[in-house]
Amino acid sequence: MKRSIFHFLVLLTLSLPALAQDMILKSPDGSVVFRLGKKNGLQFTVARNGYTVINPSPLVFSLDNSSLTDQPAMGKIDQYGIQETYPWLGAHSQAMNHCNGARISLSANELKYTLDVRVFNDGVAFRFIVPGKPENKRVPDEASVFSIPTGTDIWYHDFYMHYEGVHTKKRIDQLKTGEWVAPPATMHLPDGSYLAITEANLKNYAGMGLEADGNNGLLLRLAHRQPTSYPYRLRYSPEDTMRLLQPAVVTGTITTPWRVVMIGKDLNAMVNSDILQNLCEAPDKTLFPAGISTSWIKPGRAVWKYLDGGGDGTPEVMKKFTDGAAALGFEHNILEGFWTKWTDEQLKDLVEYSRKKGVGIWLWQHSKTLRDTAKRHAFFRHFHELGITGLKIDFFDHEAKEVIDLYQDIFREAAQYHLLLDFHGANKPTGLARTWPNAMTSEAVKGMEASKLLDRATHETTIPFTRMLAGPAEYTVVHFGDRRKNTSLVHQVASAAIFSAPMLTYAANPENMLASPAADMIKTVPAVWDETIVLPGSGIGELAAFARRKGNSWFIAVMNGPETKNLEISLSFLSKGRSYSVSEIKDDPTGNSMQLNKTNFRSTDKLSLQLIPGGGYMARLTQ
Repeated sequence: MKRSIFHFLVLLTLSLPALAQDMILKSPDGSVVFRLGKKNGLQFTVARNGYTVINPSPLVFSLDNSSLTDQPAMGKIDQYGIQETYPWLGAHSQAMNHCNGARISLSANELKYTLDVRVFNDGVAFRFIVPGKPENKRVPDEASVFSIPTGTDIWYHDFYMHYEGVHTKKRIDQLKTGEWVAPPATMHLPDGSYLAITEANLKNYAGMGLEADGNNGLLLRLAHRQPTSYPYRLRYSPEDTMRLLQPAVVTGTITTPWRVVMIGKDLNAMVNSDILQNLCEAPDKTLFPAGISTSWIKPGRAVWKYLDGGGDGTPEVMKKFTDGAAALGFEHNILEGFWTKWTDEQLKDLVEYSRKKGVGIWLWQHSKTLRDTAKRHAFFRHFHELGITGLKIDFFDHEAKEVIDLYQDIFREAAQYHLLLDFHGANKPTGLARTWPNAMTSEAVKGMEASKLLDRATHETTIPFTRMLAGPAEYTVVHFGDRRKNTSLVHQVASAAIFSAPMLTYAANPENMLASPAADMIKTVPAVWDETIVLPGSGIGELAAFARRKGNSWFIAVMNGPETKNLEISLSFLSKGRSYSVSEIKDDPTGNSMQLNKTNFRSTDKLSLQLIPGGGYMARLTQ
């Protein structure tokens, strides 16, 4: 088989009853290596270009309090490869899934199970599979470790407010024993490369957190069973979220989520990684006959009456918001809980009024109202009959298996009724938007709602390279009022292009956006892209500079952190020999007003920017 498709080096005698030698599995381009060995149990190592990015680390899996990984016997190794592309709604329009895999048969305590490993050019993933019959009810648990090289920087938060924390930067050896680390945990290694640890394809299982072991290791932990007060408590401390009280029972075959180590030579490689969605199944053609192009899957931008005035939540006011959405060219209008005081006739009238203007209506809903199967079906059927486009479902705030099961029910049943989904008060994404393209976005971030976040400049230049590596975040972009804190007006406009999502919600009142000097720019920023480049000079918590392409148009968006910076951008990514008409928006020295400019760029040009603290830059380049 061609080396470019399959590149294995398996140093193993398959007839041996136990893992006596290491197994080495390489990525298609040979740069990433996963090594599986046996020393005091199963142990793995990961390297990129000869540099060890995960030191020897134990793989630990147990069933009903009995370890399966202490002294497993080895059986057959089934090698496989995957090479495919598929359409995607995100940083680029085509995702690539190219990996080498191995299913390693193991046995312990007279029980056979499988370790499934995949190695990509930008990372590795592994999972355990334990066969079972429908009547089998067993309790799995995991305690694998990811041992990080000394000298690595890590950006993390500790589950305070679940996935709505503020990231801290530390050296890995500064993490104290017992500190919680919420995935994805992004790291900068001593060799200059990056990695992030998270999980993919989370279903029928509890969510994964990480706990520092005080020795450069991050220990895999599973969320405990749902607390009895859930879902009425709004937020949890780290201990509420992750304390192990009693792992959840899994019925039938147990398939853990993929444990993922995403690896990239730079931030561009990390932002463009497809590894999480690659580890999830393609959409069901009976529900999504054309995949992401199915007629009722409608990515776009939304207006939202919540953070920037606009009047009371009446049908008349929401028609004005629909008018604003239409004037901006936006596709959606999100209603918060005030809609519950309306009659069906008022909702139908707004839906029809908005439909004529090309605007879909979304309704907020508390997750507790959807926990009963019969009531959930009735809600979804009723919303479908009313012509509702989508639902913003709030207050999950936990990764217990019961909550993960609820997500799966909502994914499937909402698809049956052609309802799009926006999850608020939510868990980290795990790539399942590939399987469920109606799942447009999840919050799982400290967003514009956080009025007390003072250093928004650092936060907003951190999360594109931390939380958003897991998937799009419902940040609710662009605010021109006090909530922007230490960021400029142009920084806020640029956030719409950097914090992109298939459902991109704007925090600013549409009247304020239409009155802004940036109105023309705001109207043209798409929700999804054909190509994304993270530009040199970007640094976590310091600067986020992106070039994104939609069709023949490019957008350059820059958000600066809290320090003054000079940035030079090569425009070599533009088509050679062509001149681009450019609309620019720059900060004035105070950051409280915008300077508009028209110019022309070619691929041979360089763009020099002097960025104020918390400042920004935005340009649209058209041929």
